[in-house]
Amino acid sequence: MQKIKSLMSRQGLKSPQESMADMSPVENFRTPSKEELRELRDQAIDPQAEQELIDSIEEVYFSSDSFDMVQFELGKLPPDLNLQDLEEYRDKLKRQQAAVSKKVADLILEKQPSYVKELERVTSLQTNLQLAAVICTNARRQLSFAKEGFTEASLGLLANQRRRHLLTGLLKSLRTIKTLQRTDVRLSEMLEEEDYPGAIQLCLECQKAASTFKHYSCISELNSKLQDTLEQIEEQLDVALSKTCKHFDVSHYTKVQLAYTLLGKTQTAMDQLHMHFTQAIHNTVFQVVLGYVELCAGNADTKFQKMQYKDLCTHITPDSYIPCLTDLCKALWEVMLSYYRTMQWHEEHDKEEVVDAGADSTGDEGSDESTVGRSYVKKKLEHGLSRIWQDVQLKVKAYLLGTDMSNFKYDDFIVVLDVVSRLMQVGEEFCSSKSEVLQESIKRQSVNYFKTYHRTRLEELRMFLENETWELCPVKSNFSITQLHEFGFMGQCRSPSVSPSRHPATSDPVQLSLFEQYLHGGNPFEMQIDNKEEDTEDVLASNGYESDELEKSVYQDYDSDSDVAEELKQDYVDEQTGDAPTKSVSKETLRSRKKSDYNLNKANAPILTNTTLNVIRLVGKYIQMMNILKPIAFDVIHCVSQLFDYYLYAVYTFFGRNDMYESSGLGLISSRLRTTLNRIQESLIDVEAGGENAGSHGPTEERKEKVPSPHLSQLVVLTSGGTLYGLAERVVATESLVFLAEQFELLQPHLDTMMPPAKKPFLQQFYSQTVSTASELRKPTYWIVAAKAIDYEQMLLLMAGVKWDIKEIMSQHNVYVDVLLKEFEQFNKRLGDVSRQVRIPLPVSNVLWEHCIRLANRTLVEGYANVKKCSNEGRALMQLDFQQFLMKLEKLTDLRPIPDKEFVETYIKAYYLTENDMEQFIKNHREYSMKQLANLVNVCLGSHINKKARQKLLAAIDDIDRPKR
Repeated sequence: MQKIKSLMSRQGLKSPQESMADMSPVENFRTPSKEELRELRDQAIDPQAEQELIDSIEEVYFSSDSFDMVQFELGKLPPDLNLQDLEEYRDKLKRQQAAVSKKVADLILEKQPSYVKELERVTSLQTNLQLAAVICTNARRQLSFAKEGFTEASLGLLANQRRRHLLTGLLKSLRTIKTLQRTDVRLSEMLEEEDYPGAIQLCLECQKAASTFKHYSCISELNSKLQDTLEQIEEQLDVALSKTCKHFDVSHYTKVQLAYTLLGKTQTAMDQLHMHFTQAIHNTVFQVVLGYVELCAGNADTKFQKMQYKDLCTHITPDSYIPCLTDLCKALWEVMLSYYRTMQWHEEHDKEEVVDAGADSTGDEGSDESTVGRSYVKKKLEHGLSRIWQDVQLKVKAYLLGTDMSNFKYDDFIVVLDVVSRLMQVGEEFCSSKSEVLQESIKRQSVNYFKTYHRTRLEELRMFLENETWELCPVKSNFSITQLHEFGFMGQCRSPSVSPSRHPATSDPVQLSLFEQYLHGGNPFEMQIDNKEEDTEDVLASNGYESDELEKSVYQDYDSDSDVAEELKQDYVDEQTGDAPTKSVSKETLRSRKKSDYNLNKANAPILTNTTLNVIRLVGKYIQMMNILKPIAFDVIHCVSQLFDYYLYAVYTFFGRNDMYESSGLGLISSRLRTTLNRIQESLIDVEAGGENAGSHGPTEERKEKVPSPHLSQLVVLTSGGTLYGLAERVVATESLVFLAEQFELLQPHLDTMMPPAKKPFLQQFYSQTVSTASELRKPTYWIVAAKAIDYEQMLLLMAGVKWDIKEIMSQHNVYVDVLLKEFEQFNKRLGDVSRQVRIPLPVSNVLWEHCIRLANRTLVEGYANVKKCSNEGRALMQLDFQQFLMKLEKLTDLRPIPDKEFVETYIKAYYLTENDMEQFIKNHREYSMKQLANLVNVCLGSHINKKARQKLLAAIDDIDRPKR
């Protein structure tokens, strides 16, 4: 086999496939001739056998035209050739070829009609094409003629017209491009004029135009330039937006919002606005504080500018603290007012948009987007309220806590409190906030300040009391605490230290908020320090009299009722405290009352001292502080109560303390007053401070809260009979205390509103147990005067010289009664002398007369108890003496009923009792002493009963006296 292949290659023989490739396409695909077709058709072959032969042909023969059959068949030959096998295989291939050729011939014969028909169509097409060529040749010839004769000129005109139209459009585009190139100049002008909406509108139109001419190469650069310009406009718009945070201008803000609307960034603008407000608060407070710090430092040291705000606040000096705080609040007010006006602008703008949307119901999709945008802006603004106020609180808190205010002057501290209070009022109106941050910070400072302040004031009060001479402070008769600066909050007052929210309600039913009041100008913090001393107090009388005429009329015709002014009569009645009878007042009664009231001079001006006035002022200052600082209201009220307690204790210590009270048996100090005095001594008075070993005790925390007991000034003399043992000073002291108590009563409703509900029982107890006991100090204070003003011992001696065992009824009273009445007349005259120095009110004169009469009556009983022998006629003489005493006494005083009248009458009548009645009398009348009861038994019943019965009665008296011992 290899030999055959090599032989073929040497002779240059080609394989049948290669030979086929060398043929021309016509030869390669030659159509069999009719004879060949007929020969093939005449060969009778079984169609089934023919099909099997075709199927037996290997697939590779049908694979592709590049298939090399010869090579394929030669490759199949075995190494050892067998001629017979070769011939058999060759015959098989021939049969296969014959079958294929026959199949092809059959197909050709089958398609012969179609072939002929198609050939005819091709021939016809060729003819038509030749005809078309002739027509085209003729047409071209005719067109050439028309072009030369007519079309060339006419179409030239049309072409020129078209070119002109194109050039006109080009010129217009070039002018537009030129305008676009010059737009940046106009945009700059509009930005300088702050016409942001116009600038953005122009820029957007330019961008739209630029996109139309983007096919020009010069426009691409212009487009990027316009984009940069738009970004620059947005930056300037952001700067313009930030300016509204400090000074809101409606037209300016309207332009800015319209510009953002054109940009489609209203929500972004709102986010930016809140960021600017936060930044504005920080920058504002920092610049204000920095300015004061650098001003106080006196040099241009740049280290302050690098400090944190909190550290910067610690460098504020006390002198510049209040101006800086005021300016700080003014600046913050401007920021919050701008935010308030911003919200107001959006509310009005939203209403207009809603009305416009209702009028134009089309464009539902755009309306929905607008509604969503408005809703977002509204929520953002509402949420921003608390955020802005929180930032303000934190900044002011850092400032408040940066300085120790414990050593500030009171007025300065009140100004600080008022400024902060006004700021909290702003916060409440701004976002309904309770300002917990500010309250906590100012509470910390106030507690620290108030402890130091109150301790100092108590020490000052002790110093005032120890140097007080208890002389009358001449005030006008219409004096009221509301006339004092410190109590301006109780009346129509222009005091700068009172917030408008605490002014009494005016006749205007509509109370404008601070934002409404100062919406278009002004600042609620501008009035804090201005004109602080504008109002001058006019409470002091020049010489103690309202006028010279009144001074002259004091001593004219003392008994003439016509000289008494009607208002004085009314005051006279008003001053009754319940002791006076409730019957109708006659002229005679008024005339008699004039003698015991001793108050015609100096009209009815309040009785008070300089110390009293200072305490009242101090109370007013405390209440001012409490008005502003409600969280420490209880602490303040507790300190107010200590001021009253200390004044009350001082008056008692100076004028009312006396060891003779207990022995008198008159019950001068009530159990309530005694309890109050003991409480004050235990809780407020530092007893150890006055002792010799006071220095050895450490200043414990408890002692820090106490004050040493005051000592009476050496200038006050209470032992001179010529001054009725300091009666004028005693009147001034006790009545100033009563006046102070009355002022506390007036203040109770105001204090009650300030007091926390849980602490109100303390206030109620203070008023019921302490304030109401002020008038009860009159009894122990004036008792010593009554005890020493009349010589009761002389009366006892005179009574001892009277003979009571007489045998006949006497018609003339004894001399001791006249002596006693003379003492009372002298006492009445001395009271009149004292009344020229100080007015003696009716309650005071009543107490004095009550004490004197009561002591006189008890002296009478004591004198009767000293009688050794007494007859029935002697008993009648006792009654005569006492009736004479009562008759004359009633002309000297209008005090009714006469005190202890029954005490004497009952004792005299006891002389007539039998043995059995006496025993019952002893059990029922324990007000008499053992000696007095024993005298009744020994003198009255001595001659009528036996010794055993006497011993029984004396034993009963001893049983009664034993518990007292």
